[in-house]
Parts: sequence; C-alpha cells; structure tokens
Amino acid sequence: MLTRVKSAVANFMGGMMAGGSNGDHPGGSDMPLKYPYSRPEFLGLSPDEIECSADHIARPILILKETKRLPWSTGYAEVINAGKSTLNEDQACCEVLVVKRRPAGSSTPNRTPLTRRRSSLPNGEGMGPRESDKLLYLTLHYWALFDGHAGSGVAVAASRLLHHHIALHLQEVTEILCTPNLLPPTCLGEEPINHHLTPTSQRALTRAASLRGAAGAPGSPSTPPTRFFTEKKVSHESLVIGAIENAFKDMDVQIEKEKAVYNISGGCTALVVVYLLGKLYVGNAGDSRAIIIRAGEVIPMSTEFTPESERRRLQFLAYMQPHLLGNEFTHLEFPRRVQRKEVGKRMLYRDFTMAGWAYKTIEDDDLKFPLIYGEGKKARVLATIGVTRGLGDHNLKVHDSNIYIKPFLSCCPEVKAYPLAQYEHEADDVLVLGTDGLWDVLSNQEVAEAVTCFLANCDPDDQHRYTMAAQDLVMRARGVLKDRGWRISNDRLGSGDDISVYIIPLMYGNKQN
Repeated sequence: MLTRVKSAVANFMGGMMAGGSNGDHPGGSDMPLKYPYSRPEFLGLSPDEIECSADHIARPILILKETKRLPWSTGYAEVINAGKSTLNEDQACCEVLVVKRRPAGSSTPNRTPLTRRRSSLPNGEGMGPRESDKLLYLTLHYWALFDGHAGSGVAVAASRLLHHHIALHLQEVTEILCTPNLLPPTCLGEEPINHHLTPTSQRALTRAASLRGAAGAPGSPSTPPTRFFTEKKVSHESLVIGAIENAFKDMDVQIEKEKAVYNISGGCTALVVVYLLGKLYVGNAGDSRAIIIRAGEVIPMSTEFTPESERRRLQFLAYMQPHLLGNEFTHLEFPRRVQRKEVGKRMLYRDFTMAGWAYKTIEDDDLKFPLIYGEGKKARVLATIGVTRGLGDHNLKVHDSNIYIKPFLSCCPEVKAYPLAQYEHEADDVLVLGTDGLWDVLSNQEVAEAVTCFLANCDPDDQHRYTMAAQDLVMRARGVLKDRGWRISNDRLGSGDDISVYIIPLMYGNKQN
C-alpha cells in the first residue's frame, strides 16, 4: 500500500519528497528533508506573502485570493500564533477528487486511483466525470485541517497525502458504492458482482457462498449442518466510514516508516470532511471541532479527544500493560498528587471501571505520578501531551526517560455521517471546521451566532460571503492587541494559538445531488 501511495503522489508533491525543495539539501533525494515554512497551496501566496504571514506581532489574517475560490464557494481564513511556536503549525487541504473503479478481475487497487482536479475552480464546476464514464468513477469533495505540534512536518505530510489514502480505500469499494441496491458481499472475489441480478438473488449468492465451508462437514456429506448465525447487515455508509478509518491508520504507518528519511517532525491532530453520494462524513482525531449550523440550530459533528475525555481508555491500557508506565506512573487518578505522609490514609480515587469517585487506602505505589494529570486544557498524558488522538508522535518520550507515549495515542478517528441530501439547505446553513485555537475562546453557540449574524448582513448571491465570514470569525477569536495581550469581546483573553477555519455552505451539496 505505501509503495503504491508513494508512486502515485510523487507527481504532485512538487519535489517535496525529493529532499531538496527548500534549497537546504542540493544533494537530492538521498538527503534528509527539512520541510520549509509553507501554507496551503490553495491560498496562492507568493514567497514574500508567506514570509509576511509569519509575523507574530501583527498576526495578519490570511484569506483566499479572488482567483483561488474553493469548491462550493468555501470560505477559509487563518492566522499565526502570537509566538507560541516558531512557525504556523496548522495546515489545510481542500480537493475535488475523482476515484476510478478498480478494473474487473484485479485484486489490488490501481496505482493511480484518483484524478486530482484543480481546487481553484469555482464551486467545483466541471469536476465530475464525463456522462459516459459515470458508472466507472466516484467524485468526492474533501476538506481537512491539521493542527501540528512539536513541528509542522507531520501536518504538512498529512495535508498532502491523507486524501490519497482515503481514495485508495474507497477504490476498493467503488463498484459496490455505485450499486446502491446491492448489499456489500461478505467476501470480495468469491462471487462476482452481477449487475443483472435482482437484490434478492444477489443476497442469495453471497449467503450461499458463506455456507460453502460448512457443506462438507464430517458425518453429513450431503446435508449442511444447522446454521446458528445470520449474516451481519453492512451498509454502504459503513464502508465509507471504514475507508476513512483505514486511511488514517495507513497515514500513521507511512509517517512512522518515513520520518527518518524525510525528517517528518512532531505530530498533528486531523479533522477531515468527505462529501460522497449525498452524505458528509466528518472524521476527527484530536481536539479540532466541526459543527453544522442549520436554520440557526447547532449540530455538533465531532468530539474532542483529550486526556480527560479518554481517561478510561488510557487507564484500561495502562492497567492491562503496566510496563508501558515504566514503573514511574500509576494508572489510578486522584484529585491531587499523593504525598508520602498520606500513606495509610484514605483518599478519593477512581480507575478505568469508575465514572464516579470512591475512597481507597493509600499505598506506596500510589505515590507514583498519575497517568493523567491536570484539568481541562492543562490535562496531560504522562505529564507530556494534551491530545490523545492524532498522527505521528512516534518518537515522543516522557522528558528525561525512555517511556514512549505513542502507545497511549490513537490515530483512529471518530467518523460521523450527516445525510445532507435529506435536507434542503438555505444559503446561511453551513459546516464550520476550526482548529482548537478557535474553540479555546469561542463556544459553539458564540460561533453560530457570529456566523449567522454576519451572513444575514451579506448579499445571498455574493460567493465571497463565506470567505468574509471566515475572516470575521478568525478576527473574533484572535482579538485586538492591547497592553495586556490579545483581547476579544468583553475584554476576555483572545486566542494566542494558530487558528484555521473553514466555512462550507451546505446548499452547494444540494446542488451536487
């Protein structure tokens, strides 16, 4: 899989993976890669503009240029942090992709399963396949945000490659997805998909195939044994979700294998949206967030994964594999650090089996540092990292120790589906994606009210209204520089983090249908 991905993406990596694109390593591909400071290519920035965007004092807000409108008239805006890190570690990607169906009789995906179309075309016009080819292709729209930490290398790599992994996995099921009246076969290749069969006869074929293994049971050569199970019903929606989940895992494996060669530093959270066959699929691994605003109502489309929200998963892993704690940490949680003078006394605690709190007698083992320490945004896993899902971080260790943190970090996203085609959306109905720099200072309701109010004062036919709304949202979260730092409304502290925002109008999804 990884070899296919590398060969398929080499033509659009722009020399990035060759190791000499930034001029630091003229020797070519045998030299380690240092990712240059880069911004999403759909912004269409010149080198001078990219350099100016890294101003930590002024923190200029970047928006789309006139000639670089994204599909669906998507709005996008971003701003760099106020000195938290050297560069902007947020990355973004937006593409319209055409996935080719796997050739008949082939057991492996194509090396080039997708055609990458120019994201600068307005609203994705002309992106679809020709009329004669509609049965051979799937067209998908893709938006993604990647919030890097400890370097931007993983975020850059994921922004350039994750959608290709998704396309590879979708290619495996393209023929099934293009035949909505047929249930997915239990085993690919066991029975060919016959488009002339009725759904009933097709199900009979796959069920008959699944019973073949039992037909020759000893003692009853002519009569199959009693069947004690029924086949699980697998929906087409779950195939798309599975493709996205597997793509995240493949991306993480690729980063691990290639981080030494290409100097892919740090890690990143990932929030992706895929529009396919009338549905939006939102996959999240990290603490970025997506919400739908429909007729003024807020519909959450993601869940943040933090040390507190995933406490029980982390504690269970530590309980089952205590060696991962290096004899320095305890999987138990206490309201505060336990002191030696409290050994033998009873203190509040909880473990992975508990949602509430109870008392236990403190022992010497309880003096170890807790697996999860801190509260809210200050909570950390193994006193090191504040997110529990994402890509990368394979080399991350607890400070001054040999304890790896990666076993506790999951690359698997939570994927939620939204049946966009079932609703008729108005011009002000949008999907908002934002990195945590936005949500640290603004709530779901505050964002919804700000976007709704701004769009209400814009011309509904103005395709730039969503870009301006994204700019307004980033400005609200960044605030204004005052004597006491960046301040937002009511003199609250503004966000000092990188902030990246998409505003995606849903009515264009209805037009696609």
